[in-house]
Amino acid sequence: MLLEQLLKEFEQRGRRLAYIKHTAGDFQFDEPGKDTWRLAQAGSKTVIISSTSKIALIKHVEYEQPLEKLLNLIGDDIDLVLVEGFRETKSPKIEVHRKELGSLYCSPDELVAIVTDEYMNVPVPQFSPHEIKEIANIIEKSSSDFSSEDDLALLVNGREVALNHFAKSIMSRTLQGMVSSLKGTTPIENIQISLRRGP
Repeated sequence: MLLEQLLKEFEQRGRRLAYIKHTAGDFQFDEPGKDTWRLAQAGSKTVIISSTSKIALIKHVEYEQPLEKLLNLIGDDIDLVLVEGFRETKSPKIEVHRKELGSLYCSPDELVAIVTDEYMNVPVPQFSPHEIKEIANIIEKSSSDFSSEDDLALLVNGREVALNHFAKSIMSRTLQGMVSSLKGTTPIENIQISLRRGP
């Protein structure tokens, strides 16, 4: 599996990684019959299990959580997050393509690379699934380019909310993309947004 090989490659490079996967349907993570599973069935909306080596959080949600919120769960001790799915986000994307799938899911301007078993006539770097070091190199480069976001602060009720590196990157790109699509807003030097809830 490509992601497994990439994780091993990054570990050899001394990078601390996290992985987030999006799935379309429901999934079973907790083991039926265990205390945590039974207490969740009894009504606990959030269950955390902690040991000396691992922490697991299982939380029932009313709606699908945005990637930015999931990134905030990771913490600051991670160098790089590999994300599978979440095609609608502005983060750098590498599409894994197989000949039998036909055309690409993403438009070429969203992609930093394609991993493919056939040549694609698009102006994007292309790699075979076996070129792990080269794919890791382009991930590190695009991650480095992406992380050089401008200073960004989020204040809620007058208090600054701590944002990790990845959430800042995505929010910065999203805001700049939205604002630059509006007439008369370029070049962007500063963006200030204030949102007040009604009575």
